[in-house]
Amino acid sequence: MTAKIVNGREIALSIKKKLQHEVNRLQSKYDCKPMLATVIVGEDPSSEIYLKLRDKACKEIGINTSYFRFKKNISEKKLIDEINVLNNNSKIHGILVQYPLPNHISQNNLMSSIHPDKDVEGFNPCNMGKTLLGNESILPCTPSSVLTILEHEKEILKGRDITIINHSNVVGKPLAAMLLNRDATVTICHVFTKNLIDFTSKADILISAVGKPKLITCKYIQEKSFVIDVGIAQTKEGICGDVDFDSVKEKARKITPVPGGVGPVTITSSIQNTIKLYKISFGEV
Repeated sequence: MTAKIVNGREIALSIKKKLQHEVNRLQSKYDCKPMLATVIVGEDPSSEIYLKLRDKACKEIGINTSYFRFKKNISEKKLIDEINVLNNNSKIHGILVQYPLPNHISQNNLMSSIHPDKDVEGFNPCNMGKTLLGNESILPCTPSSVLTILEHEKEILKGRDITIINHSNVVGKPLAAMLLNRDATVTICHVFTKNLIDFTSKADILISAVGKPKLITCKYIQEKSFVIDVGIAQTKEGICGDVDFDSVKEKARKITPVPGGVGPVTITSSIQNTIKLYKISFGEV
């Protein structure tokens, strides 16, 4: 059996068409376009590629974008002061920080500094707390994209055994909360997990977000499982994910590729959040 390859680009395209109609409606009603501000610290080539892709998607839908670039030696206090300026700018509807950040800047402090009503990534403790309590409002983009893919594929989550390889605040923790909100049985693995295969081989749905090329081979998965590859890494052969795609696709039921799987849907998730925040600014949500 060869797995169904879930095309994230097609999913993203169908979402973008709906969002374009929504933006047109909102622009006619409020006489302004949504504005997404991105905070960039230092230079990272891989981030620039992602920024260009997101910028292109925003323009297609009708969202204005602006970049606020800072040198990598900027102090944390100065950066938070700059974010507060954006918080107080009524023309900016959403704020997004581009990662990675320099080591001297606390990711948690930066997440907390973005106003909950402008928090595109859903990382502010207020928004994260709502997610944990099941009152989902602005969801973190990558976890949201995983859910979007599962919903698109009409996967039943209630009672399913789902293993996540990642325990970060950005992916693993919020994704686990969102899956628990849907009554899945969730296992979280990470770098200190012993005998990883014991957990991955029992999963109905396996989600890997490590960034280690070809970590997951066919022996790590249960037959007829759904494997979602969130990891991404640059190798000599090009961009690849955590999953050894060629071997796993012969055993899995469904699989997302890298590139072209979770990534495009994540970009649309950030756009969806920007539009929701735009509506919040006008009291529509």
